[in-house]
Amino acid sequence: MTVEQQTAMTGAETDALLGRHETGVLSLAREDEPYAVPISYGYDAGERQFCMRLVSAPGSGKRRFLGDSPKVRFVVYEERETTYRSVIADGRLEHLPKSALTPDHVERFGAAKRPLFEMWGEPKAELNVELYELSPDELSGRRIDIDP
Repeated sequence: MTVEQQTAMTGAETDALLGRHETGVLSLAREDEPYAVPISYGYDAGERQFCMRLVSAPGSGKRRFLGDSPKVRFVVYEERETTYRSVIADGRLEHLPKSALTPDHVERFGAAKRPLFEMWGEPKAELNVELYELSPDELSGRRIDIDP
């Protein structure tokens, strides 16, 4: 039998986990229909803000769910030996129009990781590339240690 101990992570531990990773799972919902997709992100620990570059094809689920400032949950997690860590960010995803980009935005989005591969069945001209920011209303990290 294993013994499990779960503790809340500090803000510094949460920021460190988010800084170590470049992908997470973005979850959206519309009425009773959920939608979740793995995405790449950038994270600004000073502002505690995420930046995301979301690419969608015509008729994609992502496009259907990305409405006006949708409420989202974003999860980043890791597993190392007998320790599991996860961070959950809840808030509203804010669309950032290209016309509103500042030099600071360009720097933050430029530092964000891009997927290692991108494969689309549609021509690039049909793809919709949009920039989003998430300043979470709630940001929490948990650590679970399993003692075998």
